[in-house]
Amino acid sequence: MTLFEHDFVAAGSTERPVGDTGRMLQMMTGYWVTQVVRTAAELRIADHLHAGGATPAEVAEAESLDPDSAFRFLRACASLGLATSTDGKRFAGTPLLDTLRTDAPGSLRDLALWGGAESHWLPWGRLADTVRTGTTQAEAALGAPIFDWLAAAPKEAETFTRAMTAMTRGLAHRLADVIDLEGARVAVDVGGAGGNLVQTLMQRHPRLAGVVLDLPHVGAEADASAEALGVTDRFTFVGGDFFEEVPSADAHLLKFVLHDWDDDSCVRVLRNCREALEPGGRVLVMELLVDKVGTPGLEPLMDLNMMALSTGRERSLDEFENLFERAGLKLACTLSSASRVSVLELVPA
Repeated sequence: MTLFEHDFVAAGSTERPVGDTGRMLQMMTGYWVTQVVRTAAELRIADHLHAGGATPAEVAEAESLDPDSAFRFLRACASLGLATSTDGKRFAGTPLLDTLRTDAPGSLRDLALWGGAESHWLPWGRLADTVRTGTTQAEAALGAPIFDWLAAAPKEAETFTRAMTAMTRGLAHRLADVIDLEGARVAVDVGGAGGNLVQTLMQRHPRLAGVVLDLPHVGAEADASAEALGVTDRFTFVGGDFFEEVPSADAHLLKFVLHDWDDDSCVRVLRNCREALEPGGRVLVMELLVDKVGTPGLEPLMDLNMMALSTGRERSLDEFENLFERAGLKLACTLSSASRVSVLELVPA
């Protein structure tokens, strides 16, 4: 009996793997599922199978695919619970697949495209080298550090920006539930990409002016988002570099910014925010917090993601407090949201 005949359940299956061999084989094939999901997102399979379903030939014609390969791909989707078929000829999408529809509220399509893209995929393929050397392998895999590579790859940069916007859209209201900006006049979303977080806060605080500081190429998306949310008259996009300067504000928002960077870089960003705070202002850091060793959760795996792709890392609360102290800030309180993301409220030390 071979390993593939012994206690094996494919990655992504709804069946329960039997024994350690089955669990290990499921882990080993996990990347197969990543690429199935990415491909389903790229080919808009959720759109094609929605509202009545479609045959492989119909999907193939719509997306210019090889018909036989389209059937084999949809068959694999069905085995993962992404599609169903009663006759093996016509396929319909499931609620799970519907999360990738282009018109679905909170669609995960852009995140799926980014998660399986080569800028993610290739550095992760060199994870062993990252562990050996203690340095990111993005430059070795892509030819440049991740953010430099994105700056030279407009299509991938657009995918990244849309993915970050999609992620923020799913978190914005949960974070806004615990962030109190009553009395604040200006909030700057530092590295805020599409600006969904600060714009959501602007909706809740009608007198709040919002600013996004980010690289110039994301300005159009931020402006479009502000228009969609009806806050254009109070919103400003500023193209710039948060390592150089941050606009003044009553509140600086740093959501998933610090985890992208090494300690010294984080301190520089935090110092810039502190220097630009208006009297009585605050810095709000929104990040995952690494718990004690062995605690199940996303955080240790996300830390490896940062290790593979960038010079950043996920941090414990103690590690964050060390950064804050170096930047002349102190932790005033820690707020838990209805997500895994914590809000750390900082004031000048």
